[in-house]
Amino acid sequence: MEEETAVPEPFPHLEPYAYGLLDVGDGNRIYWETSGNPRGKAALCVHGGPGGGGRRGSRRMFDPEVYRIVLFDQRGCGESRPHASDPAVGLDANTTDHLIADMERLREHLGIERWLLYGGSWGSTLILAYAERYPERVSEAVVVGVTTTRPEEIDWLYHGVGRLLPGPWETFRDALPEADRGGDLVAANNRLLRSPDEAVRFKAARDWCAWEDAVIAHEALGSPGYYSDKSDDALVAFVRICAHYFANRAWLEDGQLLRDAHLLAGIPMVLIHGRLDLGNPLYTAWELSKACPDAELKVIDDSGHTGSAAMRDAILEALSRFAGNGG
Repeated sequence: MEEETAVPEPFPHLEPYAYGLLDVGDGNRIYWETSGNPRGKAALCVHGGPGGGGRRGSRRMFDPEVYRIVLFDQRGCGESRPHASDPAVGLDANTTDHLIADMERLREHLGIERWLLYGGSWGSTLILAYAERYPERVSEAVVVGVTTTRPEEIDWLYHGVGRLLPGPWETFRDALPEADRGGDLVAANNRLLRSPDEAVRFKAARDWCAWEDAVIAHEALGSPGYYSDKSDDALVAFVRICAHYFANRAWLEDGQLLRDAHLLAGIPMVLIHGRLDLGNPLYTAWELSKACPDAELKVIDDSGHTGSAAMRDAILEALSRFAGNGG
């Protein structure tokens, strides 16, 4: 009988040994930090959202003896400055291309030749977009809760899935001005989040997160209130950036990331997706696994979008396996 490989537990909490704010132009400075082994295998954590800010617990997924762990906050959120909770902060210079350029500038700033990319949800879209632009800079990728931010994926999350959750979806829709209820709900929310009235912006942000929470509420192993559990400033920045990106279809051509997946040939990749993910159904991960030459798809039967112990174990196993690939 083949001996089973033990799956490691998450590693202990650790503090960064270096951090800073990197000037990336357009008046933006992005927060970055490094922890683990300064001479180890470089890995970049790419957070979700967009606008979610880096969850510092991501460090615990990496063996600190092996990995040089890099976290950063994307433009306008987390500890990056200026912060999108301020309505005076414009978002014209906050696009997918800007974020790709920021990642590349951070790589150069830290003197890293190639790095492993790890992230999920919106982070998976950004990982794919960066890797297709700079495949020579990516050693491996671990992509969780796979999305490519196609128009059909956005439409599903804010319109289509409402057929399965009619009550919460009607609440989400009916929070909008009556004239906007029959159209593009994302675009309508994007307009509200640009309102000069603070009360209007805060209500729109809370209504958006209430809908997102309703979508994941069926996940028995998930995290209740996952999206709403933020400070007012973090919540407004998160929703304002989300609506900005989704109203503009992330500035990606429809199907672009799947079309160009052949560019990822030679990059070992593990795609990890929850079978119970209602907001981001398995279909996109399945399509990507077919289009990506060196991708392995792991479907986690008990997990939705917010994860489970089995999903955590799959992430740890992938990162442990890639740790042996060298820097």
